[in-house]
Amino acid sequence: MTTIKINKKDVKMVAHRGVSGLERENTNPAFVAAGNRSYFGIETDVHKTLDGKFVVIHDAETSRVTDGKININTEQSNYDDFKDIILPDLDGKYDRTDIRIPTLTEYVRICKKYEKKCILELKQAFSEADIKQMLDIIKAEDYLENIIFISFFYSNCEKLRPLVPDNDIQFLTSEEVTEELIDKLKAYSLNLDIYYKKLDEKIIKKLHENSILVNCWTVNTKEDGEALVEMGIDFITTNILE
Repeated sequence: MTTIKINKKDVKMVAHRGVSGLERENTNPAFVAAGNRSYFGIETDVHKTLDGKFVVIHDAETSRVTDGKININTEQSNYDDFKDIILPDLDGKYDRTDIRIPTLTEYVRICKKYEKKCILELKQAFSEADIKQMLDIIKAEDYLENIIFISFFYSNCEKLRPLVPDNDIQFLTSEEVTEELIDKLKAYSLNLDIYYKKLDEKIIKKLHENSILVNCWTVNTKEDGEALVEMGIDFITTNILE
């Protein structure tokens, strides 16, 4: 197995939850797989545990990534409750001890080692104190300038902007691009990360005319990827394209 190569031109390719088409999503092997390839950045999702640890997993619950065998809510549990769970490989086997739920620190260190941008999705509506704690973890790794923050929660973007005035912050949405949305983005100097089927060349051009960069998710076919490249997209988030 390998990635699907496309004619990406100058488009920045983002590995969605790591190279999740090859490795179990949001695990260190998926991040390393992206690190060893030509990706611009590695995307992941961050939650805060009950005891204040930041971990990377898409769903709050562990059920899906354990193929339904273990269901622990990471936000309502302590880190020790699930840190030693071995996740199944994509073939369903449990014979790799490196496939686990990582911490935010592990993720940032891998991105730093391979000189990749961190595309960090804030999955919860975090308090300002939580966000500051998260930023302190990233600063401890001396990698804050290499973080692109993304979130479906506009409130997270609002709180982040004064704390990281020089970082790219992208508002996530699956809604249509409207004048109201454009105004919301411009209010906090945000860029856009949007479901790719909501885009066409005209919409991308309009966003660019408003100085808004455009990321899109989650694009997994060569045909769709290359069509978006021709439309002028800035970033493509993908499980398998490269």
